[in-house]
Amino acid sequence: MKPRMDSTKSDLKERIVSINRVAKVVKGGKRFKFSCLAIVGDGHGSVGYGLGKAREVPEAIKKAIARGKKGLKKIPMKGTTIPFEVTGDFGAAKVLLKPAVPGTGVIAGAAVRAIVESAGIHDILTKCVGRTTNPFNVVYATFEALGQLRDPETILALRKGK
Repeated sequence: MKPRMDSTKSDLKERIVSINRVAKVVKGGKRFKFSCLAIVGDGHGSVGYGLGKAREVPEAIKKAIARGKKGLKKIPMKGTTIPFEVTGDFGAAKVLLKPAVPGTGVIAGAAVRAIVESAGIHDILTKCVGRTTNPFNVVYATFEALGQLRDPETILALRKGK
């Protein structure tokens, strides 16, 4: 399990990935609620996501950002990119993350771009390979892929231990 980061930092950047309106049909009409998916990161390797649900949009956004700050995780990086290629799955979403040479930039869709830019990754190639581009599942798959990353020193220590 990766160590969690201190969420009291004031230099965190928040990005809203998706706001979804959900309607519940009742006897008198429809009751609307909103769900919001937010990405929070410091731009130096720490990133988290949060899902907030409420009756009004600003309240849902506030909840999502608060949950994102609670779940910050440290992402191992090699310069301005990731150490090696990883794939993450969640539901029908499958996300491929590949390291890139300096100067390439962030080649990614909206949901993955928000995550990697908030984490501070400047050079990466990504692709949503699965059958869905649902932003919620794509974000979960991206975090699953980033969770597989390890520092080269950690991998070396594991290999020497065996």
